[in-house]
This record gives sequence, C-alpha cells and structure tokens, in this order.
Amino acid sequence: MTLLPEGFALPPLAYLLPLAIALGGVAYGLSRRAPAFRGRHVLALLPWMCTGAAGHVLHVLDALPDAIDPLFGTPAAYLTTAAFAGAVWLAALARRPADGGDGDGADDAAVLAAAGSVALLVAAGRTLAYGVTNGTLNPWLPAVGLVGGAVLGVVVGLLVYRLYPTATVAGSAGLVAVAAHGIDGVTTAVGVDLLGFGERTPLSRLIIEFAAGLPTAEALGGGWLFVLVKLAVGALVVAAVAPTIREEPAEGNALLAVVAAVGLGPGVHNALLFAVAP
Repeated sequence: MTLLPEGFALPPLAYLLPLAIALGGVAYGLSRRAPAFRGRHVLALLPWMCTGAAGHVLHVLDALPDAIDPLFGTPAAYLTTAAFAGAVWLAALARRPADGGDGDGADDAAVLAAAGSVALLVAAGRTLAYGVTNGTLNPWLPAVGLVGGAVLGVVVGLLVYRLYPTATVAGSAGLVAVAAHGIDGVTTAVGVDLLGFGERTPLSRLIIEFAAGLPTAEALGGGWLFVLVKLAVGALVVAAVAPTIREEPAEGNALLAVVAAVGLGPGVHNALLFAVAP
C-alpha cells in the first residue's frame, strides 16, 4: 500500500528545477543569517501554510493560469509557498544588521505574518470567488469542521499541558500544532461522513474504512477514529518535541512548524475544497 496521496507528482522539470534552485537559495540565505526561530515565528508561518492549501485547491479546480498551475500540485504547492515565505523572511531580516537587531525576531516575524496574511486573502478570496461564480459555494459545514477542529485541538493541547507540564514550554505554538491536526481530522470527518467526499491518502482512508466497519458506524460514521488518531498524534509529537524546544529553541520550534504544517495544510485544503467543489 502506497503512503502517498492520490495525485502526488512532482512538476515538470522546467518548473521543478527553478523551484529547487529557489528553495536552495532560500535555505542557504537563512542558514547564513541563522535567525532566531521562536514560537512567534511558528504563528507567523500559519497564513503561509493556509495559502499553500488554497493554492492547491485552485489547482484541483483547474482555476489557475496554465503558466503557474504546475507549481501548485501535490506537493509542489507547499514547496512553492515555502520558497515565497522564505524570500519574505530574508527580506525582513535584511532590514536589520546580521549581527544584531532586537535579537528576539519580533520585527521579522511581524513582516512574515503580514505578508502571509495578504497572500492568504488573495488565494482564499480567489477560491471562494470560484464557488460564487459557479454557484457551488456552500461553506457552512466545512467552516464548522474547521472551527470545531481548532477548538477541539486547543482543548486537547491544554489537557496535554496540564498532564505533562514540561510540554508547556511549547506555548501557543504547541497548542496551534495540536489544533492543526484537529482541523485536519474534523474537516476530513465532515467531508467523508456528511458531504460524501473520499479520502485521498491511503493510510487515512484505511483508518476511516476500519471505523466504518465497526458497530459504531451507523451512529458515528467512519471519521471519528481518524479524528482521535490525528489529535493523539499531534499531542504526542508536541510532548515529544518539548525537550528540544527547551534545549534548542530554534530547532524545536522549527519542528513544531513542520508538525503544524502537516495538519493545517491538509485541513484548510479540506475546508476550502468542500466549500466550493461542484
């Protein structure tokens, strides 16, 4: 059984090579600057994660110009967004001396968040406009799934902090990481059980199909087990990363950002796609 989602494919070489060069350049620039990476940076990257998800929805809907469409497939959408976010971060860092500045990353995190928010407004607005134009906009259940998943994730994160105080070093970024997986889990359950969508990732589909075969299926559907698995994974990973955050804040918070992206990207993709798909 493959672990890759349906539609997973790298873009053509004419797109892949420039994208790889851009990512390599951003990675090199950030390694040279070695900026602080704190919890505020994890939060600042959230709009970018959502932008990548919205871009991929537009790709799925064939609503992007042909010239850029290959950059927003799976997984290219998130790599493209990462390259843009990294370039913005480097530009923000360039406003301060390489050996100093305020030292806590507040300014560059604010610029990163603001630019990501603008990008998200454009991408999400274009996605919702597709639904309006085609008469397919039906956002209510997806919105409930998104908000409900976030709230459920925060509650689980707070419970982790209460039971395992060491994890509190992750702060709000840790709560966001768990909430991101809650969003992925609940929006998936809404799509599968209430809206009739399928699950593209084989392992996730296996969990949902297993739950659908249990005696609880008639009352609870098949998505509930996936929600529990996602929340458990998010909570356990945040607890496991906490010691790294304490000892090596930059590395630990970078791991938290990856954990959040793995949940938030697919979750926001679900919500937007379910809201506008024919």
